[in-house]
Amino acid sequence: MSDTETGLVPAPRRFAWVPPGKGLEVLDEETAINAGPGTESTARWLRATVGAATGLPLPDGDGHHNHLVLRIDPRAAGELGPEGYRIVIDGYGLFLDGADPAGLFWAAQTFRQMLGPDAFRRAPVAARDEWHVPCVTIQDAPRFGWRGALLDVARHFVPKDGVLRFLDLLAAHKLNVLHLHLTDDQGWRVEIERYPRLTEVGAWRSRTKLGHRASPLWDERPHGGYYTKDDLREIVAYAAERHITVVPEIDLPGHSQAAIAAYPELGNADVVDTAALGVRDTWGVSPNVLAPTDATLAFYENVLTEVLDVFPSRFVHIGGDECPKDQWKASPAARARMAAEGLADEKELQSWFIRHFDRWLAARGRRLIGWDEILEGGLAEGAAVASWRGYAGGVAAARAGHDVVMCPEQQVYLDHRQAPGPDEPVPIGWVRTLEDVYRFEPVPSELTPEEAGHVLGAQANLWTEVMEDQQRLDYQAFPRLAAFAEAVWSALPPPAERDFAHFEQRMAVHYRRLDALGVAYRPPGGPLPWQRRPGLLGRPIEGTPPIV
Repeated sequence: MSDTETGLVPAPRRFAWVPPGKGLEVLDEETAINAGPGTESTARWLRATVGAATGLPLPDGDGHHNHLVLRIDPRAAGELGPEGYRIVIDGYGLFLDGADPAGLFWAAQTFRQMLGPDAFRRAPVAARDEWHVPCVTIQDAPRFGWRGALLDVARHFVPKDGVLRFLDLLAAHKLNVLHLHLTDDQGWRVEIERYPRLTEVGAWRSRTKLGHRASPLWDERPHGGYYTKDDLREIVAYAAERHITVVPEIDLPGHSQAAIAAYPELGNADVVDTAALGVRDTWGVSPNVLAPTDATLAFYENVLTEVLDVFPSRFVHIGGDECPKDQWKASPAARARMAAEGLADEKELQSWFIRHFDRWLAARGRRLIGWDEILEGGLAEGAAVASWRGYAGGVAAARAGHDVVMCPEQQVYLDHRQAPGPDEPVPIGWVRTLEDVYRFEPVPSELTPEEAGHVLGAQANLWTEVMEDQQRLDYQAFPRLAAFAEAVWSALPPPAERDFAHFEQRMAVHYRRLDALGVAYRPPGGPLPWQRRPGLLGRPIEGTPPIV
């Protein structure tokens, strides 16, 4: 029997109705939560979300009759796998078992879905004495350990509440990594106490390009914002309660104009008047990159020291992408550094930057991850690669024994348009439909099983050049992020064999959950009139690269 009626997204590995007649279990005023050892945080989450939506008190209890029983069973880890869970609702009770705390939390997310879309609201919308959940057994575990989404808060700042909301949306789809892109040419978003000008100057630009960088239109209002350290500690703690790791990105040596605008000595002052630079107000790749000096290295060591104090994540992203070499070629100081270090060319100079911070992070028990350009000039020994320019960088890294996160722009850049035609708001890059994302395969077929073991997982990237507010972010992310979640969670067959029709049937239910959450997703029939952006130039040519 199909699971279409429950509309679970992502699809669980095993689902069965119990009994065959599809009975129902009742939640009412008497239903209690029996929280076993180690399950307290999930119990709190259930009361705060399901309790608020249903109006049920869900008090503590210690029995099985009319109880929601939460258990962590490490002995089941071998059967279920990391982050795995089992749900049994059989008319005798409601049992949520996790192989570990994360698995139990994902079980609670599935349980919430089975209660219906109104369980995703923040308060009851109608007087109901009872809530029904179907009698089922579910056994489930994720396909990958890294199931991520990048949120670019540098191009357009996302206020703290928006980040917390985004974390809730990731958790609802069993995604467990938030890659937070905190610095770029257009803005610096993290408070660094030692260098206050990074936010006093670097967090603000005087105006903003509207649409693609070729557009003649401007928003003449200043734009900016940043997170205090306490804001970021709150974000990290909120994510951890939802079993999400926040991976910070501090971009270097390119994408650094905002930092140079704040501290001109960071730039190549022997070839450009760095003191005259401001925070970049348009898109594209800035030619202003960091100078390869000891002072620059020390500056970013100090920055990263404060970043590590806030973010406990094992991985720290240092960018390493799209670093023009023209200033280095023209700079006597850069050429002298290359000679002193025995570097053959500017690619090796970029690698010199990356290797330095790979060693620096490793000495502090962390691991560097960077975009696939860090392969150029020689890959740092302990580095992992985020493969964005297609699969090739990830394949090369995996074959060399390096860990990989797959995020190819051709498949999972969600700033790209969702359909052809003139109605898509600010059409950018390639057309990537809901079905395209659903069929995304993170593991290239040419990898051997041993090489494929280096694929940690995948992430979908949301670059915000043309996403100026929450509604635009919602539109680009959803529903495609739901399709991505299924690709990285569910143990699906090869992409061509995936049942997209079945996914669409389940999405018919899931759209109602997104409605309850207030997500301004792209409707299946196309953008609503107020979601369009007439007159804002994009790049609506199939096959051309996205804006950067």
